[in-house]
Amino acid sequence: TCARKPKKLDSGEPYVKIQGDAMNDQFSIGDTAPDFSFETPWNEKNCFYNVVEQGKVFLLFLRYIGCPLCQIKIDELIRDLGQFEAQGVKPMVVLQSTPEVIRGQTEQKEMPLTIVCDSAAEIFEQYGVKVGSIFRYLTPSVIRKGLASKKLGYKHGKYEGREKQLPAVFLVDTDRIIRYVYYGKNDE
Repeated sequence: TCARKPKKLDSGEPYVKIQGDAMNDQFSIGDTAPDFSFETPWNEKNCFYNVVEQGKVFLLFLRYIGCPLCQIKIDELIRDLGQFEAQGVKPMVVLQSTPEVIRGQTEQKEMPLTIVCDSAAEIFEQYGVKVGSIFRYLTPSVIRKGLASKKLGYKHGKYEGREKQLPAVFLVDTDRIIRYVYYGKNDE
């Protein structure tokens, strides 16, 4: 089982993020990243802290594998994997997809990234990654990206998870400290 150590305040008291409280439910630079157990499409029972012990982690939260904009982001990560590795950073992508759906779309040898399957969105909630509104998706930049993805040949796959899920990015160092954080305002 994964060790779930709560974040501590400077006073040493445990600090718990309160879901729904805008002041406390998202993380900031310098906060301790929470541990979580996860499965990939090819492995069960992994612990985030075990991965972080091996090096810095770039943790990207996207919707699901069938989303064309998410497919583009994953392909960009694969394209840039050498740059991450040169910096000692391991990219991980958290998706609201089941292992079965991902295995149906790609083979392990074709996926050099660690894909974290979070179909119940528990890790999304643990990290304070919010769901947006339809108005966050009717922005010109998101519409342009959607049209561009279609021109590039990306097709929408199975709908899973929360369709209006916003993205997020975290860089976590080997001390489990968040060194960079970005919470998306729309699907960019």
